Amino acid sequence: MNFTARKTYPKKQNVRNYRIDKVSTCPRRGCTRNITPPMPAKIYYYDIGDYLSREEKLKIVSEYQSFDALPLTQLQPNEHGDWISQRNDAFSQFIPLEPEKKLDAKTQSFFVANVIGVSTCRDAWVYSFSQQKVTENMQRMIDFYNKQANGYKKAIEKNPNLSIEDYMDTDETKISWTRALRNDAKKYINHSFDKTKFYKGVHRPFTKQQLYYHKQFIESPGLWTQFFSTPNIENLVICLEGTGSSKNFGCLITDTIPDYSFAGIHTQCFPLYYYEENQSRQRTIFDTKTGDDYIRRDAVSDFILDRARKQYGKNVTKEDIFYYVYGFLHSPEYRETFSADLKKMLPRLPLVDEPKVFWQFSKAGRQLAQLHLNYETVGAYKGVMVLYEPLSITDALRQVSKTEMEYLNYRVEKMRFPKKDQKDTIIYNGQIMVKNIPAKAYQYIVNGKSAIEWIMERYAVTVHKDSGIKNDPNDWAKEHDDPKYILNLLMSVINVSAQTVEIVETLPKVVF
Repeated sequence: MNFTARKTYPKKQNVRNYRIDKVSTCPRRGCTRNITPPMPAKIYYYDIGDYLSREEKLKIVSEYQSFDALPLTQLQPNEHGDWISQRNDAFSQFIPLEPEKKLDAKTQSFFVANVIGVSTCRDAWVYSFSQQKVTENMQRMIDFYNKQANGYKKAIEKNPNLSIEDYMDTDETKISWTRALRNDAKKYINHSFDKTKFYKGVHRPFTKQQLYYHKQFIESPGLWTQFFSTPNIENLVICLEGTGSSKNFGCLITDTIPDYSFAGIHTQCFPLYYYEENQSRQRTIFDTKTGDDYIRRDAVSDFILDRARKQYGKNVTKEDIFYYVYGFLHSPEYRETFSADLKKMLPRLPLVDEPKVFWQFSKAGRQLAQLHLNYETVGAYKGVMVLYEPLSITDALRQVSKTEMEYLNYRVEKMRFPKKDQKDTIIYNGQIMVKNIPAKAYQYIVNGKSAIEWIMERYAVTVHKDSGIKNDPNDWAKEHDDPKYILNLLMSVINVSAQTVEIVETLPKVVF
């Protein structure tokens, strides 16, 4: 860009702030400039690949030796403004999973309800492998919160202009403040611990933890009280990656409350049922909540049931459609063809033309669901070996009971591979090694990594940086009286992964 001027610009002014015209005048008198109109920009792009480290990216680029040698593609945006990962127009012709309006009986979508995963904004406090630890941590935090709320009430009597932000103690080892909790303290509201609010939540894939689901301490509780009205109520929920993720699409089913990041960022959840409180039931002051307190409604829409029955016969049920959705979302052809759409929009699905294909997807979805819901009870994969050499009995261990010794032998701190690329073996701890893990088991990817690696990452002893709270997966084994729980879980998930890959390979091939 060339320009001439009789006087120089002030140092702090920036030429880029002025309009670009053929001839323009600067704010200072007598300053003119002649500017050549810019040529239309051309944008070129080279896809280097996903999930690479900085070193791997630099190595790929360096192999071309010069910028001119890069196999660049000129980009042209589509009508949606997509420059890369452009959407497929066929996707918009399919039926959406989510309704335009929640709980609308007339919705023309697969489901009448959906909700985002639970966002607590204080995971370290409300999640743990130990119910006892959650109880202790939450009671401690609630006591401190009440002192803060009551103290603020007294302080504001002396200083009416004092804000809650200026008063409250932000020591993160004592409390985790959020917007909702600050507002409660501002209103001098006291809270109490409620031991009936425990759920077995799923924090990450195949990772159950104790969840203290008390609305006052869940920043975004959503509609989960309509999906799981009590900890014992039955429901199934298909969870999938929300929009805006750079990861490949994935989904996972659960029978309890999932976390916001369970299946990916902004985890979106589609239930089989939702529940409404039974307003007609007459109660006395001596009654307790029972199953009769809630009315179960179908979350699969009447619209999609009518469509499916017209195409596949009157025997189709909403449950069949629910499992069809789960099966179809695992279709490799669907995920590959519409990978760009699935990063930017929630899934839309077709109803396949042939009844036979519908039932194949529904049956496969049911098989996958049973496998993923009951993963803890699946046996070990044939051929996978466990090498076990128990701790030697030292003087320090002679007084340890047989049961305690078993917990020590199966205790896990952090699982690892012998080498980065040697994934057929996992070093469980100093006494145990798992060998002959089939390569295909690592092909089952959910939320950006293999199910096996989720187990390795999540079943490790961690300490939360801000609060100092320790979360120990061995506590789950102790509270469930099963010293081998974590090892058996690893063995189960290896088999679940391999079986999932095998079922997906049998899915009907779909051409779009």
